This record gives sequence, structure tokens and C-alpha cells, in this order.
Amino acid sequence: MAAPPGGATVYTCPMHPEVRQDRPGDCPKCGMHLVPEGAAGSATGHAHHGAGGLPQQGAAHGHDHGHPHGHGAAAAARPAPAHAPVTAPASPGAVYTCPMHPEIRQDHPGNCPKCGMTLEPLIPEATADDDNPELRDFTRRFWWTLPLTVVVTVLAMAGHRLGWMDPAQQSWLELVLSLPIVLWSGWPFFARCAQSFRHRSPNMWTLIGIGTGAAFVYSVVATVAPQLFPASFVAHGRIGVYFEAAAVIISLTLLGQMLELRARSQTSAAIKSLLGLAPKTARRIEPDGSEADVPLTHVHVGDRLRIRPGEKVPVDGVVLEGSSAIDEAMLTGEPVPVTKRPGDKVIGATINTSGSLVMRSERVGSQTMLSQIVQMVAQAQRSKAPMQRMADQVAGWFVLVVISIALASFFAWGFLGGEQGWQYGLINAVSVLIIACPCALGLATPMSIMVATGKAATQGILFRDASAIEHFRRVDTMIVDKTGTLTEGKPAFDRAVAAPGRSEDEVLRLAASLDQGSEHPLAQAIVDAARARQLALAPALDFESSTGIGVRGRVEGQRVALGNTALMEQDGVDVSALRGAAEAMRQRGSSVMFLAREGQLLGILAVSDPIKQSTPEAVQSLHQAGMRVVMATGDGLTTARSVARQLGIDEVHGEVKPADKLALVDRLQREGRVVGMAGDGINDAPALAKADVGVAMGTGTDVAMNSAQVTLVKGDLRGIARARAISQATVANMRQNLVFAFVYNALGVPLAAGVLYPFTGWLLSPMIAALAMSLSSVSVVFNSLRLRGTR
Repeated sequence: MAAPPGGATVYTCPMHPEVRQDRPGDCPKCGMHLVPEGAAGSATGHAHHGAGGLPQQGAAHGHDHGHPHGHGAAAAARPAPAHAPVTAPASPGAVYTCPMHPEIRQDHPGNCPKCGMTLEPLIPEATADDDNPELRDFTRRFWWTLPLTVVVTVLAMAGHRLGWMDPAQQSWLELVLSLPIVLWSGWPFFARCAQSFRHRSPNMWTLIGIGTGAAFVYSVVATVAPQLFPASFVAHGRIGVYFEAAAVIISLTLLGQMLELRARSQTSAAIKSLLGLAPKTARRIEPDGSEADVPLTHVHVGDRLRIRPGEKVPVDGVVLEGSSAIDEAMLTGEPVPVTKRPGDKVIGATINTSGSLVMRSERVGSQTMLSQIVQMVAQAQRSKAPMQRMADQVAGWFVLVVISIALASFFAWGFLGGEQGWQYGLINAVSVLIIACPCALGLATPMSIMVATGKAATQGILFRDASAIEHFRRVDTMIVDKTGTLTEGKPAFDRAVAAPGRSEDEVLRLAASLDQGSEHPLAQAIVDAARARQLALAPALDFESSTGIGVRGRVEGQRVALGNTALMEQDGVDVSALRGAAEAMRQRGSSVMFLAREGQLLGILAVSDPIKQSTPEAVQSLHQAGMRVVMATGDGLTTARSVARQLGIDEVHGEVKPADKLALVDRLQREGRVVGMAGDGINDAPALAKADVGVAMGTGTDVAMNSAQVTLVKGDLRGIARARAISQATVANMRQNLVFAFVYNALGVPLAAGVLYPFTGWLLSPMIAALAMSLSSVSVVFNSLRLRGTR
């Protein structure tokens, strides 16, 4: 769009500079926040490609969720108080989001206004040391005050037995020792607690802040003004204080956060490994023939690059000279190196194992397949699974219910607990507040999704979002296209049969002349065959592609049509003269096209497309998984049946149009089936979008990939069985996490409230509650990390 009049700001996407508008918002292509054009750097250059040509994250201007009262440079320049927790400096153009609430996004580090969790970069940086400022800060606070916690705890537990000092003096000593623990080590927790009140979003930090604060303030008052309390509060010569409870809760919470941060950092290991795949430099061949190593950010489309043995392919492109085996396992999961010759495509970040190659760059920066994989994985990791909705609904009321239970426990023990009832009430209320862990609920599915999407990416499987992972396991019927999905998608011309009075070369020449305007693999095979025979091709005018059935146009002033029988029927062409020859070719597995000029049949052309070597194993694995396999192709029914017989496919539909594939998906869904659709072409896009789960071949068209929920980078159907296994394991893992979180809270809160005391005599110390709370979130994260071992 044109720049707005009057010098108004133009907003653009760092990854898709062609997206431009006159107001803030999200990019319709990748979902990134649009940024002012000046802030995004050069729209056409590589300022935001970062190391290895990978995209940096777009800055999230607009509503600042973390600091509603301070924005921009003024807020950034405001000095942080000495006791404030350390956060990482904001990377230029970075977007920070919450692991539990992915809708929260901002352009600087901070805490989530909903749950208080520290925001993480949307796309992590592939740093060598993986330094986490928050982890470093929490570790420092933990170790510096741990000795004080130990001393306070020993004094509280054994001080009265040892008789080292007067009981009142002991209370003052515990107060002095616990001050740095509570006011310095615990400051980040109280700050998050205050933030939860400010944003009216109660969370785990609300409970910890209230519980720890209540125990500490009560103890301070009991130490400073013991005369305010009745005699029943006296124990061991002093008013009972709970400095050790506040100190231990804070130390254990810090320990739990340290363990959780370390575990959570491993959930993004896959995306960090992808970021680290890109080489830092490329060897460019200059116009004068000289060669020089240049930073990858300086490589442009059209540059000629040399790839020596053992080096990584710098960007996506096409081989110009040489032959070599390329190891693509890191992106496609395919362990066997693939031989590349002149004309073959190569993918950036793959490894040249043997010979020397010269390539021409075609996609650089954010347009490379590696960059798109990283972006797709990052978006999927930050999406919410439908299963999380129930947990979100529970978590929304959870904190308020826990606070209500804590108050009820306090007053019930106070009024009914005898002489020391109020003391028991305080301790039990603190235990209830501390043991409750909404974070275990909130992390139950996001951690599983982060690990699963990363694991899938290393297998050459890209899930668009969490919903695709959750639904894939339910698919019981898989519809597959033939060309490019079951077959190589690189058809070779077989033969042409001319109608009486016509020549084979004339049929091939006219068909190739018309097909010059088509991008279909079958069309390319016909054009290549005609050029190999050095036939003079004529230009095609008024070219028209009827998706799924053929093409039309004007060649040498006459109307020409090339396609299947459906196209011939539309044009009223009689094909009976060559129907028998066409059927014989189809029975051998060839795709047959009829050629007509001015309504008269000129001949037929046969093109064969070999079945992929991996397809028989893929179909077998789908059957073993209990899935029904249905083929729907635009090819003739006889050709389709020939391929289906070889592969053992359950149901075949031939000569189908895009609308027919769409209708097939709809019919199967109405029959109660959960339908997956695998395809690679434009004609598959409507069915891919309609299916419960659409699976696009990474070797196919962008339209197909944009319509699907899952992309197989290599285009290998065996990836469907792998994706289904990952889906099953992930859903099982999410259920384990949710059950654990629900059971933990359902048992822990009543136990802490003292419900079992009349029957068992059990009461829960706040210190034990703090340990249980700290380990609950860590347990969820570690259970999610088990998905990395999924086979």
C-alpha cells in the first residue's frame, strides 16, 4: 500500500516487509507484531536477519501488557531499584511472551501481568552459554541467604532446648537474620504479588506473597509488641513466631524456580539447535571469477556460491555445477544423503558431504526454509492446545478459592481449636496458601507442546499449532493425492499417440506449446521432451488453467485444450477413437492427457511418474496405525487403480476436481470419520483446509502449505505415522500433567487446611508445603521433557 498522506507512520513486518499498513496490528502471514517502518530497519535489506541469515523477532509496539503506565524510551531509561530482580536486556526487535499465556507479547523483558511468570523471547537466541539472567539472579539470592535460613531454622527448632539465650532475645535474633531473606531474597516474589493486585489477576505469587507476608508480619508484631497477644499464644517462654517458616518458604521457592528455569530452558533446545544450524559465512564467486568468504547476511538472491566438501549449504538455491551427496537429516529427518546434480534444489544449512558444488542463491534471510521452519516451530510452541481450556477455566477461579479456603481454615481453627487455635489457624492458612500451585495447572500443556513441536521439527514434521498436535491422533481416514504425494512428482514423458492423419511430433509440439504457461510437473515433462527433440514451440495466448482437469489456450490462432476426459467432456470433444489406447497406458500406471484443437481430438500423451521408494512403507505404517487410506487424484481412474493396487490403498477416486476432493472430505466427515488430507498442489488446498488435519508436502506449493495444519519438510508420507505417534505421546503426556496438577492440588489443599487432623492427627508444616509447591511445577516440566525420547 502507499504511504499514508501527511507523513503518517507506516507499520510493516520484520519478516514480511511487503506487509504494510497505516496502523499497528499483527502480520497476517506470520502473526508478528507490526512495527514502525523506521524501527524495522531496511525493508528490503538484511538488517533483521541476524546471525546466519535467520530472522530476528519483530518488535511488539502498541499495547504494553507489562507496564501500562510507562512506555518507550522514558520507561526504559528509568533506573531499576537495587533490590529489583535482574532481567535480560532487550534485544533489538525482540518479542517477549509468556509460556502460560502466549497472547501476552511485548517488546521488552518483564513479568506476565496474568501469572507473574518471567516473559521469554518468542524465538530464543542460539547463545553458546545459554545464560539466563533471571536464573543467575535467583541462584545468587538463594546461595547468599541459604546459611541464614539454616541458622533461623535451627534456632526455631532447637533454640529453646539449647538454652543459649533468653526466649525474647531469640525472637529478636531470628527477626534480624530473616530480614535479608524476606526483604532481599523474597523481593521478586512480593513484587509479583503486588503486580497481581495491580492487574487484578491473582496467581501463584499472590498466594506466596500473602502467605509469606502474613507469617512474617505476624512474627514481627509478636517480637516487637508481645504484650498485644493473650497468654495462650505463649510457648517456650515467648509468643510463638514463624520467621523460620517465612525464610524456608522463600528459600525453597527460589530453589524451585531455579530447577524450573533450568528445566524450561531445555524445552526450547530443539529450536536453539535449529538456529545453530545456519553457517556464519558463504563463499561467493564474484563476477570477475575471484572468490571471497562473506557474512551470510551479505548474500543476495542470484549470487553464485561455492560449497566445498564438508561445508554447509549457506542458503536455499539451485545447483549450477558439480555433483555431491547432501546430508539433509538435520531438517528432514532423512538419514541417507541425497545426491544433487545441476538443476537440483538445495536447502540452506544442510551439509555437503563429498564433492564440490557451485549454486545460485534463490532464497535468503527470512525466506529460507530453515528460517521458515524456525518461525513455524516458534509460533506452534506458543499456541494453546484445546485441552488447556479446562485448566484455564479452573485456574481463573483457583486462587480466589484457595484464599477462601485459607480464611475458612484460619477462622475455623481460631474458634474451634482450643487455646492455641489461632496459632494453628495461622499456620494452616499459610500452608494452604503456599501449597496451592496454579502454575502446575498452567504449565501442564504448554510445556508438552513446546517439547513436542521441537521434537517433531527435528523429524522433518512441522505442526502449525497445538490444536494440530492434539487432533492428529484422532485421524482414522487419510486422503492422499497421487502426484507428488505418493509419486516422485518428477514425471517423465512416456509417449504420444496421434489420431489418424496426425503425427506424434505434431501432437507433442502443440501440447508443449500450450504447456509452456503451466507450472504443473506433468506439463514440465512434456515441454522438456519437446525441447529435447528440438521441436519449434509456438507462443500460447489466452492461457487458462482449469485446476485439476487441464489447460486451454490459443496456439497459432486456434483454440487448443489439453487435459483429462472431464475437460474433453466440457469442450464436447469425442475421445472414443483413442479411448482404448489411453486405457492401456493407464493400466501401466501412466497419466494420460487428451489433446484437442478446435473441438477435434488430435492425440493423447502419456507421462509416467514413478512411485516414491518410501511410499509402500508409508502406506503400510498407516494401515498398522489403524487408518483407512483413500486416494483422490485428478488422473484417470485406471491409472489411479493401477497405483492403488501396487500400494494396497483401500479406496480410489480418479479424475476428481478440487471441488470433488472437498466433497469427499465433507462426505467422510458426515459419516463420522476424522479425516486427514495429504497433498502438495494448489488443487489440494480446499480439501486441506476442510480436513480435520491437513498435511502438506514441503516439496509442494506454498498455497498447499498455507492451507495445511502440518507440513512434512521432505514430502515423505512416512512422516504421517511419525506425526501421529508424536501426537499420541503428547496428548498422553498432557493428560498426565493435568491429572498430576489436579490431584496434587485436590489432596494438598485439604491436607494443609487440617481437614484430616481429627482423623489422623496430621498437620502440614508451611515448610513442607513450600517444598511440595516448588517441586510440583518442576515435576510437570520434567515429565514434559520425557517427550524428547519419543520414538
